Formats: sequence, structure tokens, C-alpha cells
Amino acid sequence: MSDNVIEIRNIIRDFKLGQETVHVLKGIDLDIKRGEYVAIMGPSGSGKSTLMNLLGCLDTPTAGSYLLNGNDVSEMSDDELAEIRNTEIGFVFQTFNLLPRTTALDNVALPMIYAGASKKQRVERASEVLTDVGLDDRMDHKPNQLSGGQRQRVAVGRALVNRPSIILADEPTGNLDSKTGEEIMALFDEIHSKGNTVIMVTHEEDIAAHAKRVIRLRDGIIESDTFN
Repeated sequence: MSDNVIEIRNIIRDFKLGQETVHVLKGIDLDIKRGEYVAIMGPSGSGKSTLMNLLGCLDTPTAGSYLLNGNDVSEMSDDELAEIRNTEIGFVFQTFNLLPRTTALDNVALPMIYAGASKKQRVERASEVLTDVGLDDRMDHKPNQLSGGQRQRVAVGRALVNRPSIILADEPTGNLDSKTGEEIMALFDEIHSKGNTVIMVTHEEDIAAHAKRVIRLRDGIIESDTFN
């Protein structure tokens, strides 16, 4: 088995806008090894969000191939993609995306429902993950009873619950003050130290500095790929 969790070859993504075709990604090649900690950076319009959506199987390329754990996701049906998103990828979004009327425990357990886990398995695993992210005393709290940092910890817990191959974080500290942002980044550092593959999109240099590798996009191509 290859040590690459992600192998992308000549990925192109075009979008039609009326009569025009906008070329957002212009032939990207990228390998990411299991256990790497990668930041993807670039100015607005560089293609970083589009690349993130492709990596997360939220979108499919116009051309090119994408192997995730050796499986060619560019050929998969919508149902297969949905299953991959649920089991192989843990998402952390800038806006947390939590269910407002649901406790922290149930928010974290949600991906396990789609994975077919029993209630007992869900409660056990979600409790374990919330303890790992430092919220063992907040399991019954709803999002409006939590601070921004605590909500993002719930979101991180939800991303981890199915033991995915990769954690994808899109501007994970974008809605947090700098102190809380640093606390969340310390949590990502810890998640990475346990062997998880972490990929985050950020436009902030101090956040990217946590990663071991920084990929910079400009105008739909990789401008630089450096190791910290």
C-alpha cells in the first residue's frame, strides 16, 4: 500500500459562467502522505477553496484523477462519494456547522448515525472524543450555551468521531479571536501528533506556521510547496 493518502494527477476544474468558462484549477499534481500536516494558502481566487472541495469529495474535477487511499474518487457515484465523505474525511468549517437544538454529544455522534453505528457505540465514541478535545463537562450543552472556541472543539470532535483518514479544516480559526484561535491550533497540533493527516486552508501565516508543509496556490496552479 502506498504511504500516500492522497494522489492527484493533472486535476482541472472549470466553471461555466454564462457563455464563459472560468479555469479555476489548471492541472494540479499533488501527493500527500499519511500523517502529514499541510496548509494550503493563496490569495482570493487562487483556487484553494475549489481544491479543498475536491479533496473533500464535495465536488468532482472537470478532468484528471484523484486517488484517496488508492481509490479513484473521480470515478465514483454520488452515493459512493457521500460514504467516502462520511467515513474517510473529517470536516472542520470556519462557521462550525453545528445543529443548534442538539447537544454537543449528539452533534459529535451525528456522522456515526450515517455510518450505521448503534446508539451505545455512538454515545461511547462521542463521549471519548469530547473528552479528547477538552469538553467532557459540556456534553449536554447546546451550541448557544458554548463559546466560539468550545463550538469549534465540538466541530473538531465531530470530524474525528469516525476515525477518518484525513481531517480537512477550512479557515478553522476564521471566526475566533486570536487567543482562542491559538488554543484551537494547539488542539490540531495534538491531533496531528497522534498520527492523523491534517490539511487546512488558511490565509493567515501564523496559522499556516503550525503545519509542517505549506502549499501556495496562485491562479489555479501550485506556486510553491515547502516544508517548515
